[in-house]
Amino acid sequence: MNTKLALRKEYSERRENLKKWEIEEWSIEISNRCLTLDLWQYSLYHLFMTAEKNKEVDTSYLLSILLGKDKQPIIPKIADDFLLEHYLLTDQTPLKPNRWGIPEPLSGIPITPELIQVVFVPLLAFDREGQRVGSGRGYYDRFLAQCSKNALKVGLSFFDPISKIEDTDEYDMSLDYGITPKQVYTF
Repeated sequence: MNTKLALRKEYSERRENLKKWEIEEWSIEISNRCLTLDLWQYSLYHLFMTAEKNKEVDTSYLLSILLGKDKQPIIPKIADDFLLEHYLLTDQTPLKPNRWGIPEPLSGIPITPELIQVVFVPLLAFDREGQRVGSGRGYYDRFLAQCSKNALKVGLSFFDPISKIEDTDEYDMSLDYGITPKQVYTF
């Protein structure tokens, strides 16, 4: 069954079984595929920071690309009430892992979601319509709803899309692109 709950369980287990070399190699492939997208004319790019223990896509490669292209990376911090705050990442931005092991800014220059032009979105699974399954806490759905309707949403996944997530609703924010180590999907 392709419900969010079932997919969250299945893809969490699949990700847990990944080997370190797969995460590294596939993260590089995903970053290289992002280079083929028509989105490098913008300035403000939101990038989730990787929780290594969760075996997420390693976004350090994308961060290197952003910095190499003189883009301005924005990183999130989990705030109260299941919301994210967003900060410009500079050389002076102090980072500290939160309780989930995700590096977060302790302070810095806040950026409002409406200004962000491209969002690299963490996820567990996505479907061929651009719907996604995240961690289940709704942080990114709430954040993406605050972004400009023109902001590009790029999901990063180690796994190919499934045919359809069965229980999406009006609060789910769909992707513009889904990137896997093998392919770019456009929605």
